Amino acid sequence: MKVERKIEQKISRFIKKQTEGAEGVVVGLSGGIDSSVVASLCVRALGKDHVVGLCMPEKGVTLRRDVEDARQLAGQLGIQFHICPITPIVNALPLVYTNFQEHKVSLANAKARARMMILYGFANFNDFRVVGTGNKSELSIGYFTKYGDGGVDFLPIGDLYKYQVVELAKYLGIPETIVGKAPTAGLWRGQTDEGELGMSYDELDRILEGKVKGSAPDKVARVRELVENAEHKRMMPSVCVVE
Repeated sequence: MKVERKIEQKISRFIKKQTEGAEGVVVGLSGGIDSSVVASLCVRALGKDHVVGLCMPEKGVTLRRDVEDARQLAGQLGIQFHICPITPIVNALPLVYTNFQEHKVSLANAKARARMMILYGFANFNDFRVVGTGNKSELSIGYFTKYGDGGVDFLPIGDLYKYQVVELAKYLGIPETIVGKAPTAGLWRGQTDEGELGMSYDELDRILEGKVKGSAPDKVARVRELVENAEHKRMMPSVCVVE
């Protein structure tokens, strides 16, 4: 617990620093562990009156239990909670560009960007900052949408691997119904992070930390390839210097 307490204190100072001059923060609450941990940390750093959670479900994709987990977590923390469905935006996309109906990944990325727009709209209205919920495991391999869930003002748990987020969640008292849930980005029905990655987060974290003994060579190679290919997602856009 000493380790988790030290991490909590360091992240709290970081959150306070990143929100200087703002009225508060808005967090996209999915009912998953990462957003729950981030919301809890923000409340501890700023107080419940300066944190708002937005749940942005999609009809036919987002599970009802995820919405209820998000609602209950917000109630536990004592923060404002709003449900802002992205379904109307998603339904409008094929009217703009018909290929959205045919290309699964493009549509999934568009959903993440729709959520980003809603979060920034709320932040603009209220002079808030948008808090990211990405962890180090996801950021390392590019498991996020550029200018979607990657479009945030700061990342409190961005230097924590998934297993560290789990331990921190237990320390913070996040409900077991959330901690034990299969991680998902909620971009299509039945989607899970580990299903897409082809390995568990435990395997991924071990490889990312260089503990490859006992790991399948093909998985090690895949992780290394993902890290290399995702470099552009972790950088600001390149600028052509003309001097």
